Amino acid sequence: MLVSEIMLQQTPVARVLPTYREWMDRWPAPAALASATVGDAIVAWGRLGYPRRARNLHRSARLVVAGHAGEVPADLDSLRALPGVGDYTGRAVAVFAFGRRHGVVDVNVRRVLVRAATGLHDGVPSPAHVGLAESLLPSDPAAAAVVSAALMELGALVCRRRSPACADCPLAEVCLWRLAGFLEPTAPAGPPGRLTPAGPAAGPAGPP
Repeated sequence: MLVSEIMLQQTPVARVLPTYREWMDRWPAPAALASATVGDAIVAWGRLGYPRRARNLHRSARLVVAGHAGEVPADLDSLRALPGVGDYTGRAVAVFAFGRRHGVVDVNVRRVLVRAATGLHDGVPSPAHVGLAESLLPSDPAAAAVVSAALMELGALVCRRRSPACADCPLAEVCLWRLAGFLEPTAPAGPPGRLTPAGPAAGPAGPP
């Protein structure tokens, strides 16, 4: 899971899949990668771009072997301490690989949350979005992981940035953005963390 998340940073799935499969066949566990050279890792990275990610994976493998008995850690703080693992990647691995209960907010989840909960068209990345996501998750970690995955799919396939399929959305009846008349942004986004509800619509409008 950690390998796939690092590879998917700034790279689409279709490009990642062949390299991911070859990488995992060659280095199925952190100890295997740790025993290779960083040059081996960079060569295996191929044309995915941003080769620093290969170096980070190699460094992470050695740290996992040295500090975690060769097992990728499950807790968020330990994951975020690994090279190249930011807050989003750490949360995604903790949730989807280990079933921990954390908010996981990518661009699609953020759009769903901002539209449904605030009535705005979209929002700039903010820690407030992670807190909002976490507040909406079920208390059971396994169920929370399912909801997190569902929110990602909802944003990618239904609550699209353009031409959202609101008729197919399970949140349509409670979505403040839809109820406000699909308001387009009329001013630059506010500072990160500011979640301002939309006012009443001036008149009917179609989705963007």
